[in-house]
Amino acid sequence: MKTPPIGPTSGFERIRHVVRGNEFWLARELSKVLEYAQYRNFESVIDRAVEACRNSKIAVVDHFAHMRKMVTLGSGATRAVEDWKLSRYACYLIVQNGDPAKPVVAQGQSYFAVQARRQELSDETRFERLSEDERRIMLRNELNQHNKALSAAARAAGVGTSIDYAIFQDHGYRGLYGGRQAKDIHKSKGLKKSHKILDHMGSIELAANLFRSTQTEEKLRRELVGTKAQANKMHHAVGQRVRATIRELGGTMPEALPVPQKSIPQLEREKAKRMKADEG
Repeated sequence: MKTPPIGPTSGFERIRHVVRGNEFWLARELSKVLEYAQYRNFESVIDRAVEACRNSKIAVVDHFAHMRKMVTLGSGATRAVEDWKLSRYACYLIVQNGDPAKPVVAQGQSYFAVQARRQELSDETRFERLSEDERRIMLRNELNQHNKALSAAARAAGVGTSIDYAIFQDHGYRGLYGGRQAKDIHKSKGLKKSHKILDHMGSIELAANLFRSTQTEEKLRRELVGTKAQANKMHHAVGQRVRATIRELGGTMPEALPVPQKSIPQLEREKAKRMKADEG
């Protein structure tokens, strides 16, 4: 029977173990959910995930615990096998380093992109207390920073000129917005030529674009993309994947989200005035 796609009620969540309030996954069970027929083929994926964790300056031992356990064979005898106890973050890294040709892995990459970001936001307890305008400013600032990193990764992949980068960005928008280019989004929002699309998005739409930006940058660097054609194709594919995840979660497509009455620059000017008045 085919393994259900990774999601909130998927095989992934069903193999979660909880001991004294601490959750973990076992690598051998995860390999089956990700449809690896042979565990030995899955071990190289774990190795890449461990290396990614190390390169991120995150303590590997906090997320990957190597272990040996006894299993019962068909004959009734027992033997020790190698396994790993994994955190949710470790599972995320494994899925990101899995074979994207496997549909369940591709779905898992989108799922974890969303879940990872949600976890980041839930860790910032103040985020839940922010108003919609404050959330927009916060996410827009994050996008500014991540887009710089995305631009650097794109340059390394062969996206050399400003025109190249505009085309590269268009591929991402087309994937996320169901084929719509930046000019189409700009027009649908009723913006002036000088206006920036990202300054006229609500927090939900900004978050979707943040997922797109961060995941594309990571894949460009991880997969050592070397041509702008490949980079464009990858950006489009990541946008499509984020869109598919929104659909799976029952969310509103980004092009159907309302356009805020005030732009981010307007909100920032008003915030600066309030701060100045308070100081006075």
